[in-house]
Amino acid sequence: MSASEIVEIDEHGKVVAGSGRPSAEASLHLTIAKARGAGAVLHTHSIWSTILSDAAPSTEGGLAIEGYEMLKGLEGVPTHDHREWLPILDNTQDWRAAVPRVEAMLAERPDAHGFLIRRHGLYTWGRDLAEAKRQVEILEFLFEVMGRKRGMTWQP
Repeated sequence: MSASEIVEIDEHGKVVAGSGRPSAEASLHLTIAKARGAGAVLHTHSIWSTILSDAAPSTEGGLAIEGYEMLKGLEGVPTHDHREWLPILDNTQDWRAAVPRVEAMLAERPDAHGFLIRRHGLYTWGRDLAEAKRQVEILEFLFEVMGRKRGMTWQP
């Protein structure tokens, strides 16, 4: 992704930098930024985040990743001896209406570094764009590890 593909919005969802229009999930970005005090919120539609978001049983409500050295790349995680829990939310076409559900999940999981939307992708954040980008890279690496460990494959 290049800088020209990033759209910066203000707290009302109005574009302040970049070209294009905010995504349909802009209200979700704003909710995360407010709840986490984040300066940047990033969202991916990667293959591994999409596959793993659908592989976890809906009864579990999330995906656990633990014991991997790369977990130390997440903000505030000092050791590989860490269990990261990524909640999984069901997808919707009306994220404005889902804001209360997202706020509740973020309040319930203050230690989470991101969450997945089933059959959709990853959301993560950081105090700035560099930190949010690092978290995307760490989580996407771990998703691929988890997928391969489970014997999942994909064909480009």
